[in-house]
Amino acid sequence: MEHVIDTEFVKLDDRFHLLDGDYVVQRIHTGSLKSEGPVYFPAGRYLVWSDIPASRLMRWDETTGAVGVFRDDSGYSNGNTIDRQGRLISCEQGNRRVTRTELDGSVTVLADSYNGKRLNSPNDVVVRADGSIWFTDPPYGIACDYEGNAGEQEQDGQYVFRLDPSGELTVVADDFCRPNGLAFSPDESQLYIADTRQEPSHIRVFDVLDDGSLKGGDIHATCTAGRFDGLRVDTTGRIWAAAWDGVHCFAPDGDLIGKLMLPESVSNLAFGGPKRNQLFITAGRSVYTLRVTFNGALYPPAT
Repeated sequence: MEHVIDTEFVKLDDRFHLLDGDYVVQRIHTGSLKSEGPVYFPAGRYLVWSDIPASRLMRWDETTGAVGVFRDDSGYSNGNTIDRQGRLISCEQGNRRVTRTELDGSVTVLADSYNGKRLNSPNDVVVRADGSIWFTDPPYGIACDYEGNAGEQEQDGQYVFRLDPSGELTVVADDFCRPNGLAFSPDESQLYIADTRQEPSHIRVFDVLDDGSLKGGDIHATCTAGRFDGLRVDTTGRIWAAAWDGVHCFAPDGDLIGKLMLPESVSNLAFGGPKRNQLFITAGRSVYTLRVTFNGALYPPAT
C-alpha cells in the first residue's frame, strides 16, 4: 500500500532544480529485513528488489500496487539489473555468483569463479551496451550467515570485474577496499564506482577505454553522511548516490548539489516507469518512490 511520507529536499546548488514537481515521496512497501538492488522492468511495469537476509526477491506491480514474492531462495541476492533482452541479472552474494534469469524463468550462472577460486560475494552489477557485465566483489556475503553464507575468502582482493559476452572474466580494478555501487555515465565513456569502506567513503571515476579496460580512478566525490552504497546516473550526467541519511546528488563535475533526506538509511536506487522519470529507492526495511522532472540514463543505452 502506498503511503506518503514526510521528507526534506536539501538544495545546495541551482543544478538541483530539476527535482521541481510535486515533491511527493511515497513508501510502496515496508516489512523487508533489508531492501536492496531495485530494478524496473518496463515490459511488465513492475519493480524487483532484494530482501537480502530473507534470501528472496520481491516484486511490486505498478498497475495494481500489489507486492509479492518474485523468487524464494534467491541466494541472498543483492544488486540486480536488466540486460537489453529484458532479462534479470543478479548478484547472488550467498551463492558467490552472478546469474541471469532467462525469459522462461530458468537461471543461468554467468560467473562464480576467477583463476580457479570462488568469487567473494558479488554485490552490484551494471550492463554495458556491448553486452558486457560489470560487477563488484567485496566479501560482505561471506562475513557471516546473516546476509549470505559464512565462508573463507579465496580471492586475493576485492575486485571489480568485467564479464565479456564471450564469457571471459577480467579484473578491471584491483585497488579498492570495498567496491560497491557502480554506474556508467550516459555515454558509457566513464564508470563511477563507490568504495564503501575506504575512509572517508567515496566515489571514484574511471575512463572506459575501447578495449574494455579502465584508466584513471581519481576520487570524484566524498560522502558527508556515513558511507556510499548504490549509484545511478541521469541523462544530464548527474550522479545519484545512496548514503546513510538519504540520496545525495552530485553534478557531473563532482560537486554535491542536493540531497533527498529519508527516514531510513538508503542502500540503492533505480530509475523506472514508462519514461524512466520515477526514482525507486531501497532503504532499510522499505521501498520508496518519487516521480521527478528528469529521466534516468538508459541502461544499457540504445545503439
